[in-house]
Amino acid sequence: MGEHNTPEDRMPSKRTKWRAAVVPLLALGVALAGCLIAWLNRNASFSFAYAPNSKRPFNGIGADLITEGTQAGLAIAVAGMLVLAFWAGFRMGRRPGR
Repeated sequence: MGEHNTPEDRMPSKRTKWRAAVVPLLALGVALAGCLIAWLNRNASFSFAYAPNSKRPFNGIGADLITEGTQAGLAIAVAGMLVLAFWAGFRMGRRPGR
């Protein structure tokens, strides 16, 4: 071993192993936290109103099917899943000797 080591023969450092384990766990935690936020903010209301003789057109302002909290939670979950997808593609695209 000594002077004739090639880069392919070196073992990964502990820092590299640590990072390879922490990144997907953090991304999974972010995705799960986003799902939890979306689940806890799912209190949107939707109702029908019948007004046959009304002279005014229906105004749909305030008729949200998805609340802002749910939208934020879903955005956080998607960000976590994007990081997971990037990490998986990065790990699969690396050469096996590294």
